[in-house]
Amino acid sequence: MAGLEGIEVTGPLGERYEEILTPEALGLLAALQRALGARRKELLGARADRQRALSEGGTLDFLPETAGVREDDSWRVAAPAPGLEDRRVEITGPTDRKMTINALNSGAKVWLADFEDANTPLWNNMIEGQLNLRDALDRTIDFTDPKSGKSYALKDDGELATIVVRPRGWHLEEKHLLVDGEPMSGSLVDFGLYFFHCARRQLDKGKGPYYYLPKMESHLEARLWNDAFNLAQDHLGVPRGTIRATVLIETIPAAFEMEEILYELRDHSAGLNAGRWDYLFSVIKKFRDRGADFILPERNAITMTAPFMRAYTELLVRSCHKRGAHAIGGMAAFIPSRRDEEVNKIALEKVRADKTRESGDGFDGSWVAHPDLVPICREVFDGVLGDKPNQLDRLREDVDVSAADLLNIKATPGEITEAGLRNNIDVALRYLATWLDGAGAVAIHNLMEDAATAEISRSQVWQWIYNGVSTAEGRKITKEWVEQLLDEELGKIRDELGDAYNEPRYNQAVALFKEVTLADEYAEFLTIPAYQQFP
Repeated sequence: MAGLEGIEVTGPLGERYEEILTPEALGLLAALQRALGARRKELLGARADRQRALSEGGTLDFLPETAGVREDDSWRVAAPAPGLEDRRVEITGPTDRKMTINALNSGAKVWLADFEDANTPLWNNMIEGQLNLRDALDRTIDFTDPKSGKSYALKDDGELATIVVRPRGWHLEEKHLLVDGEPMSGSLVDFGLYFFHCARRQLDKGKGPYYYLPKMESHLEARLWNDAFNLAQDHLGVPRGTIRATVLIETIPAAFEMEEILYELRDHSAGLNAGRWDYLFSVIKKFRDRGADFILPERNAITMTAPFMRAYTELLVRSCHKRGAHAIGGMAAFIPSRRDEEVNKIALEKVRADKTRESGDGFDGSWVAHPDLVPICREVFDGVLGDKPNQLDRLREDVDVSAADLLNIKATPGEITEAGLRNNIDVALRYLATWLDGAGAVAIHNLMEDAATAEISRSQVWQWIYNGVSTAEGRKITKEWVEQLLDEELGKIRDELGDAYNEPRYNQAVALFKEVTLADEYAEFLTIPAYQQFP
């Protein structure tokens, strides 16, 4: 596609792509990139500086320079926007056509339309996802499954879920869109295209353009988003404050800046979310080379009742409700089995207990990954909320969380076993093979997994090798042993899948796993080298 004032589209143009990649939409993207691209790079540099300080023995704490924001009791975020007053059940998933229809029909109050962790950022996924959202708002979307022949369409009666879009994080680029010769920020591409095409469509329906913002590590990154919102609103002549954004607190640095993040986005804020899986990934990543005090037990042994996780979630509710913002709980990733009712019974009891804990702690709603879990989550929150839309009146003034509480990693119960090591390898391989094949939301062992699962899995293995950890059975975890287990787990997957085994994809997955797990230097995000494998 020919350049337009320094804008170049290098990705192939599929059917209807020109409806999304209009000159006017590209003009907004260029304005965003030129105004904010340099600051984005500076902030990514600040992340690297903080990581170096932590690796050299530094720590995290509440910022003294922003104490005034935390101590000022007078400010509040904007009142809940239309369609976001009641968020007791939110469903998440990628923006493919089938998921778009099922999520909107699910009975959830909100659908997190995910361009990030539940999505492989293939060029066609990114642009067709935008088309699907626009078609959904125009009610022209339908889908027929080519395998089963089953047809899907939006229901005519009942309320559809409110769309909240999750763009890619600040660290990711979109290499198929160049501005002045450089790849654009993936965040700004996803945000800008949805805003350009759907903001007025949403306003015409009595709602608005709403977002979930991932992977932030500081209030300065929230300030950058706020500036992007103001620029885009001014560009289209939409009143400032129309956009609303919920921030995922899914990095441990951000946990120390919750109120500051709300403050920076206060005219656009819709609250905070406890992104539990990425939070664990961040804890491992930030303190990966700091020895025994920061070694977590194997992934499946870590629960939300661990002291450092309780501190994080209770501080989130307290920070949100203090400022009039929604606090949204974490993901229930279980996928109900059509064949094993005993598996379902045990898992659903855990889901109910998890949602009961969240609703009791004061959360205003929570996430599920599958439509069959919507009724359970809704029932639990109905029991606490009744006819009220939220629990903003529960200020949780009893909560008093210190920096030491948030950093109390060593008190986490659980152990590291050979079975846990094998599980990390198995899940990472299965996920990466599917991700590389173009799907970012993957059903593995009755759980809906996204990129956070693979990140935790490979990061734990790297950390255990680097720190010379031994399993509960007494065997030291080494590169050589991990390579042996990698071959064994791959063989099990091959035998299980039989004719469905995709050898080229699994070969890619093995190579990528080795690259991000066995290298001496830790890779900040596995999705960055993985993305480079695509044309």
